[in-house]
Amino acid sequence: MFGLSELAIILIVVAAVLAVKKLPELTRSAGKSARILKSEARAAKDADEPGTPRVVQGETVKREDPGTDTGPRG
Repeated sequence: MFGLSELAIILIVVAAVLAVKKLPELTRSAGKSARILKSEARAAKDADEPGTPRVVQGETVKREDPGTDTGPRG
């Protein structure tokens, strides 16, 4: 039968094989969390200096002119 050390090695190998599938998702999530933490730290630092504008990196949303109508006509 298996001893304790062989069983531990088998469990580590199985855990590594299963973790490989989730690794890209985990690293992507860690990167997003680091960016959020960094921007929040900058915001807290800039709160002491109220005259400076704050830029937050993220998605860009296009604003439409108030005079244009993009809805259905009828």
